[in-house]
Amino acid sequence: MRRRDFLQTAGAVLVASAGVRAQRPADYDAFEKSILQLQSDMTAGRTTAVALVRYYRRRIEAFDQAGPALNAVISLHPRAEALASALDAERRRGKTRGPLHGIPVLLKDNLETNDMPTTGGCLALWGRVPREDAFQVRRLREAGAVILGKANLHELALGLTTFSSVGGQTRDPYDLLRAPGGSSGGSGVAVAANFAAFAIGTDTSGSIRIPSSHNAIVGLRPSAGLSSRSGVIPFSHTQDTAGPMARSVTDVALVLDATAGPDPADPVTTTSAAKAATSYSSALQADALRGARIGVLTEFFGNAPEDQPVATIVRRAVGDMTAQGATAIEVTVPDLTALLAASNLLAQELKSDLRDYFSRPPAAPVSSIETLLASGLHSAQLQGFLETANALPDDYLSSDDYKKRLAARDTLRQAIVAVMDANRLDVLAYPTARRIAPLIGGNQGGSNAGLSAQTGCPAISVPAGFVDGGFPVGVELLGRPFAELVLLALAYSYEQATHHRRPPASAPQTVATNARSEPPAAPPGGVRIDLEATGPFRVSARLVVDESTKRLFYALSPAGDSRGEIAGVYLHRRANRPNGGVAQVLAKQLTGRVSGTVTLLDAELADLKAGKCYLAAVSRRSPLVAARADIVWPKGQA
Repeated sequence: MRRRDFLQTAGAVLVASAGVRAQRPADYDAFEKSILQLQSDMTAGRTTAVALVRYYRRRIEAFDQAGPALNAVISLHPRAEALASALDAERRRGKTRGPLHGIPVLLKDNLETNDMPTTGGCLALWGRVPREDAFQVRRLREAGAVILGKANLHELALGLTTFSSVGGQTRDPYDLLRAPGGSSGGSGVAVAANFAAFAIGTDTSGSIRIPSSHNAIVGLRPSAGLSSRSGVIPFSHTQDTAGPMARSVTDVALVLDATAGPDPADPVTTTSAAKAATSYSSALQADALRGARIGVLTEFFGNAPEDQPVATIVRRAVGDMTAQGATAIEVTVPDLTALLAASNLLAQELKSDLRDYFSRPPAAPVSSIETLLASGLHSAQLQGFLETANALPDDYLSSDDYKKRLAARDTLRQAIVAVMDANRLDVLAYPTARRIAPLIGGNQGGSNAGLSAQTGCPAISVPAGFVDGGFPVGVELLGRPFAELVLLALAYSYEQATHHRRPPASAPQTVATNARSEPPAAPPGGVRIDLEATGPFRVSARLVVDESTKRLFYALSPAGDSRGEIAGVYLHRRANRPNGGVAQVLAKQLTGRVSGTVTLLDAELADLKAGKCYLAAVSRRSPLVAARADIVWPKGQA
């Protein structure tokens, strides 16, 4: 789409007709529709913002909470329909705020919202409502977007497989046995499964791009300083960024137009404000690849047998680009592996950044990584990473090692730009991740995410196809700092030439009315453990473990007068502290009897048998108030 055609199309869908009478058809189908298509339908009266909220909520109920149980959404905004209704009223008065007017969005739950909790997926922050919106959230509201709810994430954005102590494990809709990437895995799954028109994720080292690759969507990590991080729970203040995730490059560009810009609360954005473009969406051209020069970063394709399925797809993507008139040049960056290692800061800033964040009003129940570890109100998967970060000296950020790592980032960025300049390249191309997502419980391998994160250069992941078996693969394009216009134009040109995006079969277009499913039954012959968690309230529990399948059946119910006092119920694993992190989320709320099953990892089953696990139920009043019971494996059971 050339610039003139794009502007004409966008203008047409944004012209509100004062006399149009909005219809609210219950059967309106927004499946796979773009932001501009939804906007056109609202302008023409074929649907409304309220109808869109209801549509996406039906899909969330059918496919996130039931059906394949993708578990991508942590919470829904209780007033989303009211917010949408107000925006519909504005439209009827002849006012629209722009392309996002009335469009529902899901936010990764580490972006602060002043009207619903922001937890970072961490049980210690359960129920905490910030006083202000994050900058990008405020910009979205001003643009007319409807905050539909919050998406699950790898807790505190500290991993790549999307498990959190608040939200549990999110599943990839293209393979329900696999993780969806992370840390913005809930956002990626939500977009892929059509739970919202778009989502916002954050990216410290791949957290937007990897789940975009694993969910056949488009995800952009903007240049450092283009988009504000204020109001985002921090991981690394020199690497954190937030950006759009959507089903098309056009939608990503439209959201970037609404969210990018200087923010006094994030000084990096004010010093680089002059480098931002006036409009990103107007630069998209279908023939942008003609004459472009693509640097194929050969080192990032990998040599291991496990890397080859993805490498084959991405090399085919490069071939598609050359078929559109681009020139591909294989390039290498001298000492790239060493430069990446020397400039890595993933754990080094977390201790001070979280300490500062926990002290911001309203103060969190924990004040540091140490108190978080002591509480056990975190994911057990984070235990080692948190302990490593906690062991760093309090004054580490003034150390020579820290200064050397910051300087190494400049060296890495200069090396990348030098290779691009020497070869007259527009972008570098390589697999977003060299391997598909791991089975749930495994670790993500083959990430190429550090290059963009540690240089500050922008990068975008675009669907490139599917490996045998149907799992999606993304190709990542990296540009010079603040070259988003070039990056988006080339990504758009590739997308329009290939159309690799394909929705997952697990969340089909039609939402069926399913019969109520029967509760699971305890496995016959399993090891049975009855216990009661006690404290300010009580929870009765029956656990039955089938060792051969590692399936844990549980039946939970409030005991005595405890109904209404209990939030969630969790299985914890002790490490080297009296309290241990959450291994399994058994119930996110407990108002009556709840039963279900989870599959334990080998290490979880071993710890359960060794007496290292306990059951805890959290109070609605505070996550620090809990009832608990140690789990004792019956004697005589091997």
